Amino acid sequence: MRALGNVNLDAVAEFEELMGRYTFLGGQKEDLERAQAELYKVIDQLTVNMKEIFASEFAKLNAYFGETFREIFGGGHAELRLADTSDILNCGIEIRVSPPGKALKTITLLSGGEKAFVAIALYFAILKVRPTPFCVLDEIEAALDDVNVVRFAKYVRRLTGSTQFIVITHRRGTMEEADMLYGVTMQEQGVSKLLMLNLAEAEQRLGIRIK
Repeated sequence: MRALGNVNLDAVAEFEELMGRYTFLGGQKEDLERAQAELYKVIDQLTVNMKEIFASEFAKLNAYFGETFREIFGGGHAELRLADTSDILNCGIEIRVSPPGKALKTITLLSGGEKAFVAIALYFAILKVRPTPFCVLDEIEAALDDVNVVRFAKYVRRLTGSTQFIVITHRRGTMEEADMLYGVTMQEQGVSKLLMLNLAEAEQRLGIRIK
């Protein structure tokens, strides 16, 4: 009894205080664990929904990509492939194309102009999946040869019924399909001047057909 020392008369009060603290923290821990479990359920459900939506939209995009590729290239075959169908939200996407008269290749094996044209076809396919009322294209046909520039321009013209395009370009074939042309020139050093040409009015005044 001597070894135990004096009786701590505050022990009961200290115990009750610690028990209150323990009960409070225990309740907080349970709330956090419950919230964590609910969040995991929400994440799992969102992941399932995202997979379903992605798979559905990817299938649409793949179909439109093949269709757009054939329209722009005048034939051939193109498709998008998932690198890992078991993990569609994190895997890569492979672009496989076969221009008319050529064997099936991945996009990395194509020439610079072909890569640019495939990218344009994919962009227009995305526009078909998610049409937008307004679109700006900044020299995306710069790497194309003259024949493919004309194909590109005519395809943009086909899409103008649902989307308004502003195209920044230096290529004549693209300009010939435009409704309005805007240019900036510098006739005097340091003084820029804006030029505007309505092709429909120009055709009417000159009595010729520009496009």
